[in-house]
Amino acid sequence: MIDLYTWTTPNGYKVSIMLEECGLPYEVRAVNIREGEQFKPEFVRICPNSKIPAIVDRDGDGGEISVFESGAILQYLGEKAGKFLPSGGVARAKVLEWTFWQMANIGPMLGQANYFANTAEEKIPHAIERYIGESARLFKVMDDQLGRSDFLAGDYSIADIACYPWVSVGFGLIRTLKPDVVGDGTNVERWLAGLGDRPAVANGMKVPVVDESMN
Repeated sequence: MIDLYTWTTPNGYKVSIMLEECGLPYEVRAVNIREGEQFKPEFVRICPNSKIPAIVDRDGDGGEISVFESGAILQYLGEKAGKFLPSGGVARAKVLEWTFWQMANIGPMLGQANYFANTAEEKIPHAIERYIGESARLFKVMDDQLGRSDFLAGDYSIADIACYPWVSVGFGLIRTLKPDVVGDGTNVERWLAGLGDRPAVANGMKVPVVDESMN
């Protein structure tokens, strides 16, 4: 059994989607980041960085193991289940390449764009333009790649799972704001529709179930 510590964020959804896709049994431990529960000592022992998601695999190889950072969790689960992550060679390298691309680019840029445009008390035009512009460039990179293959790294993989929760919430807005950079985005649209139709993706995007007043 795997304990999933998560909340209703794109990074959290990555792991719930992966667990659903792999068919691994898990129990949800909601960590209300609005209330600061990520800073409680019992969670910090699992994730020293005080950010969701994190997992505790009670049946890990050699005993119980905890893993934090969404990319590391996806890789761990892919290796545990033997799914969505090739065991070696060029195929594995390409999957990890696009997974790390998401971790270093799509997540941080969209996160900063949202912060400076919507959350920050002081609206800084240069910062807003910087992060929205870079997000648009990244979506163009993604659209071009998806014009060459059905999925980011060839077959459906943890790279697609890592990207989907972020792209599903950010793509439409960024394309509207920067159509000259993103282009028509038809390849990303096709990819989003296909992943959204997967039952495991739909189920993973509903985890955790929380009272709306808590979110």
